[in-house]
Amino acid sequence: MGVDIKELIEDIKENVKIEQLNGKKIAFDAYNALYQFLAAIRQPDGTPLIDSKGRITSHLSGLFYRTINMLEQGIHTIYVFDGKPPELKIYEIEKRKKAREEAYKKLMEAKERGDIEEMRRFAQASSRLTDEMVRESKRLLEYMGIPYVQAPSEGEAQAAWMTINNIVYATGSQDYDSIIFGSPRLIRNLTVSGKRKLPKKDIYIEVSPEEITLEKVMGKLKISREQLVDIAILIGTDYNPGGVKGIGPKRAYEIIKKYGKIEEAIRAGIIKKEELAGIDLDEIRKIFLEPPHIDVANLDFKDVNEEGIKKLLVEEHDFNLDRVEQGISRLKKGYKGIGKGARSYGLDKWL
Repeated sequence: MGVDIKELIEDIKENVKIEQLNGKKIAFDAYNALYQFLAAIRQPDGTPLIDSKGRITSHLSGLFYRTINMLEQGIHTIYVFDGKPPELKIYEIEKRKKAREEAYKKLMEAKERGDIEEMRRFAQASSRLTDEMVRESKRLLEYMGIPYVQAPSEGEAQAAWMTINNIVYATGSQDYDSIIFGSPRLIRNLTVSGKRKLPKKDIYIEVSPEEITLEKVMGKLKISREQLVDIAILIGTDYNPGGVKGIGPKRAYEIIKKYGKIEEAIRAGIIKKEELAGIDLDEIRKIFLEPPHIDVANLDFKDVNEEGIKKLLVEEHDFNLDRVEQGISRLKKGYKGIGKGARSYGLDKWL
């Protein structure tokens, strides 16, 4: 879910055309993308795609075809997978798990009533990414020749570090946490661009990629990154869900802009100390400002393993052979657009 700073930066987001990203390397938050695929790639009643054994395949379909789409547009896709979450995130993980379980119960009730709209709504809310799905996703990427990085902790933090160090052009995610982690550029909507149905409404809107830069965020708000992190804490992060009761994005910004940091706002009596009871300010700041990462240099594309792709998608999960072969053909053509050197010398040559 991440930190909701949308209200503060709505007017500095810029729509970006796919062709503007041609030749750019983008590090995608893999879990974020896979959850998007699980939520979006479904049948009319909200049921996910499944194989003959009842196993969900929406994540594989999205990863295969959306990655090919981006590669055809010249976008050098790199996926970053989450590692061990910070201890402070355990509560939020459990909370999300319970929310999915509750959504699943409501899904079953909606099925009994035959309420298609509610079935679609709660089916999406009950999406669950399993360890097996993650393993399959990594296998598919290996067969496709697409590089991925296993982060030691938060994937968005690793992707932000890669962007800061010019290993990639931008971080790709739906959440705004990448900006809090210090990513110079965040690209949203690349994995979900196209038409999207509004919740509880029979209305579809066109979703286009958008770019947010840390420089413009800092320029508009006129604060430091440390202060941006304090704003996030007041609003609520994955490490202190809910933030401080009654404080939204605008109020949090006003407080930090005037007092500089949370402790000073407490001394001034603007925030009561007990409202932050149980919140480890320094630890949360460290997660955002000094997150663990691994050093990566070249992120090479590899040769396409056609047989591996067919085995995983067609033999194991009943994908249509003709469609998969068409996808493989498109994948190879996409590689030609990037150039052979991207596989042999690393992507830095092509940025």
